[in-house]
Amino acid sequence: MNKYILISLLLIAVSLKVLSQDIYYTKSGLVEFTSKTPLENIEAVNNQVVSFLKTESGSINFGILIKSFKFKNALMEEHFNENYIESDEFPKAKFKGTITNIKDIDFNKDGDYTAEIKGKISIHGVTKEIEAKAEISIKDYKVIANSTIMLKPEDFDIEIPGIVREKIAKEMTVKMSINYELYKK
Repeated sequence: MNKYILISLLLIAVSLKVLSQDIYYTKSGLVEFTSKTPLENIEAVNNQVVSFLKTESGSINFGILIKSFKFKNALMEEHFNENYIESDEFPKAKFKGTITNIKDIDFNKDGDYTAEIKGKISIHGVTKEIEAKAEISIKDYKVIANSTIMLKPEDFDIEIPGIVREKIAKEMTVKMSINYELYKK
């Protein structure tokens, strides 16, 4: 009888450990965007990205404060916030989606995986459906996700004045690097 109680307790402990690994989180994710043209390169970095990843459902969410993007040139940062992205009116960018091949990723086993992601991204008050791939590395129950997507300012109703149009790329490269840890409720 004692043997069955011990086995039951062990199974409960293992089940609780697995359930606690269901949600990963970060509030210091990294998002960079780059605009490259023959006339000028523009780069900005934001390392205050909040993201949740639910391993059971594949749900993945991001929240980004636009004013947290930092540029090498303060004037570029000011123009970005005031003239283009209008961060006072549209303070956040969001992504809500799903890893569609979540069953192919074993969060309990160290390794490298490719995630296929579908979802909706909202920038500047406009929401668009996107698909992307992310490279996910798992080691010691920590998850690192990296992805690159291309976004066009015009798709998000971001107007580029004619005077600087040649200095801003028609398509921006957006790179994300997220180091997730288990979410402790």
